Amino acid sequence: MTDLSAFPITSRWKPVNSDVLQLYSFPTPNGVKVSIALEETGLPYEAHKVTLADADVKSAEFLSLNPNNKIPAIIDPDGPEGKPVGLFESGAILIYLAEKTGKLLGEGPEDKAKAIQWLMFQMGGLGPMLGQLGFFYKFAGSEWEDKRPQERYINEAKRLLAVLNLELAGKEWITGSHYTIADIAIAPWLRALDFYGAKEVVGWDDHTNLIDYLARFEARPAVQKGLVTPPRD
Repeated sequence: MTDLSAFPITSRWKPVNSDVLQLYSFPTPNGVKVSIALEETGLPYEAHKVTLADADVKSAEFLSLNPNNKIPAIIDPDGPEGKPVGLFESGAILIYLAEKTGKLLGEGPEDKAKAIQWLMFQMGGLGPMLGQLGFFYKFAGSEWEDKRPQERYINEAKRLLAVLNLELAGKEWITGSHYTIADIAIAPWLRALDFYGAKEVVGWDDHTNLIDYLARFEARPAVQKGLVTPPRD
């Protein structure tokens, strides 16, 4: 068994098999990116539920792995040069897993560059903007009398969805025919619109390419398992 005692997080979320990758996550749009990627690549792993409560994400144990107190995070006991490595940030983890396994980056350098390009689109644009939409449309921000912030994020969500819908015209996946980490990053955030109750306000039904794209994504067995890993309950 690999000695992971150098990672304080393992004193609270104890590994059953320290020889396999350890995932610390919760099934949010960002969290499921990594569980889906792990299912798609076939890497053996253990999933540890880290809730979004301060008692978990702001605990000393979790902060020892991710000082930014956000899920997901991983420990790979078989990291570079065979040494354990800990990582946080969902986009960085996706790139790491894809490069480690040689999967989910298409074929060749051009495919890889495009996959990372659209991954960055999600990390820097789609995810943050839809997250703000959720805050101002469903959660505490929806109660604000000033509706300008809500309008801003509704309009930005519409713009980003239009970009994706156009890009997917005639394509199976965002980079073309190859399913990549970019799709694993983008699609869970599209699903979040339903959770936010915001599909109608952003004109979801007008984006037929996105509707078909999301259906293809959700039909994948690895996606179906990753979406509920780790279980909420």
